[in-house]
Amino acid sequence: MPRSIHGGRHELGQNFLTHRPTLGRITTIVRGTSGSILELGAGDGALTRSLAELGRPVTAIDIDEHRVRRLRGRLPSVRVEHADATRHPLDADVVVGNIPFHLTTPILRRLLSTGRWREAVLLTQWEVARKRAGVGGGTMLTAQSAPWFEFALEGRVPAWGFSPQPSVDGGLLSITRRGSPLVPVAERRAHEGFVRAMFTARGATLDAVVATAGRVARSRARQALAAAGAADTRLPRDLGPEQWAGLWQQIGRPV
Repeated sequence: MPRSIHGGRHELGQNFLTHRPTLGRITTIVRGTSGSILELGAGDGALTRSLAELGRPVTAIDIDEHRVRRLRGRLPSVRVEHADATRHPLDADVVVGNIPFHLTTPILRRLLSTGRWREAVLLTQWEVARKRAGVGGGTMLTAQSAPWFEFALEGRVPAWGFSPQPSVDGGLLSITRRGSPLVPVAERRAHEGFVRAMFTARGATLDAVVATAGRVARSRARQALAAAGAADTRLPRDLGPEQWAGLWQQIGRPV
């Protein structure tokens, strides 16, 4: 195949998914959703074919113009567009993608801040998927988004299940927009700032961290942790979505 004007597979960060169990798993998850589908990074269409068989509107995008042209010929029922996943509107009900590993963070940040989608199924690096799902402790990005989105780890993909083979395994991450947010959308920016302060504040214990981040006395911090059901929690990364929301209600929310 001719080289894209954007570079070859290495420059584009393309590791095409060939692992059939994962292709089947993604299709099964998407089958359980409803509405239009947007696939990010369609590549040669290994997943696109299965999505097209669901009988729903499918738009597939890819940055490689040659693969776009070939996929249009192979799958006439799919709307195939030459587009960049970091810029294309996220205007479908379901977003699916085998994300270039080096673009995982910017694409994920964009996904969590724009678009009208309800469900997302992303194939990322294993450690990224694991951390976003809160396995072994949550990250700041996950905590900032948790009042509006639910994250789940759907499986691990061996490195040999990609072509060319990357140096690390992949992880399948699903994200669902909450029907009833734990924190009002209007307070999202302020809540994100509160979470950032929690993750960056100094303190040997969580009540000390809360006191610093919330600018309250240690006694008030302990009361807030107890009210949020987090009295025995050790670190900010160990807090669950409901506990974050509880702390926000107790001391983070502007009066």
